[in-house]
Amino acid sequence: MARRKGNDVDGILLLDKPLGRSSNNALQKVRYLFQAKKAGHTGSLDPLATGVLPICFGQASKVTPYLLDADKSYRCTAQLGITTTTGDKEGEVLQEREVTSFSEDDVEAVLETFRGPIQQIPPMYSALKHNGQPLYKLARQGIDIKRKPRDVTIHELVLIEKTEDTITLDVRCSKGTYIRTLAQDIGEALGFGAHLSMLRRTHVSPFNCDKLYTIEDIEKLAEEGKLEEALLPIDTALQELPSLNLSEEETKLLRNGIKVKKAGTPDSDMIRLYNQNDTFIGIGRQSKNENDEIQIAPRRMMNTHEPLAE
Repeated sequence: MARRKGNDVDGILLLDKPLGRSSNNALQKVRYLFQAKKAGHTGSLDPLATGVLPICFGQASKVTPYLLDADKSYRCTAQLGITTTTGDKEGEVLQEREVTSFSEDDVEAVLETFRGPIQQIPPMYSALKHNGQPLYKLARQGIDIKRKPRDVTIHELVLIEKTEDTITLDVRCSKGTYIRTLAQDIGEALGFGAHLSMLRRTHVSPFNCDKLYTIEDIEKLAEEGKLEEALLPIDTALQELPSLNLSEEETKLLRNGIKVKKAGTPDSDMIRLYNQNDTFIGIGRQSKNENDEIQIAPRRMMNTHEPLAE
């Protein structure tokens, strides 16, 4: 097999995914601009959605599983009175209902019932698979599969604006939450039905998402030879984990897959590991051995080649 050409790029880019592009299309465009050997994203956004799409280059792919479990925040608008096959404005209209007068208090009363732990039935137009086949492909064939409800948590749900027939909401939720389904269910609870007409992901934990880069920004940085300015260090994705510095000998052992005994470690199952030069070297898992001594095992190690201190 021919070796994939490209640059060894390591780091995380907070991309502002544009409207109309699939997450994979945006990923491939950015990967091309960086000429990177390896890149992946941490959770798809529909083409009609915009906003935060973390792109993990190179060794940053090793922290992707931790980002998939992260809480996310969105701003969305629900168009009341119209339900569609897909739950968004791309689908065919299923039903139209008159939207009668309603107040902010009416909306607040409904929103309260959706805060906290709730159950959702995943939409047919989703990437979930049934017998190896994505549900959206079955839906396009007119096939409807019974889906089991999922437990999700809506941490925050705030009304931002209402018009005669729309409501705009800010949502902070757990992984696995379908905002389209949430908008549909809220619309039904109001008695009008609804579909999602706008969706923007505003935050992915644990990042500071104040600074996002558009594809146009990346194109300009590529022209100026300044692409590295857009990359965050890999350990930025793990700031919620406690950290631990290791000695030169401990670093060698862990890099060779050998557990090390370590006193005074943080009270956490997973730990960010740094060498004696404060270079991030990976993620360790903490446990106790048969003598009840604390030990650290390598969980995800970075292939760093920094020379050890003399």
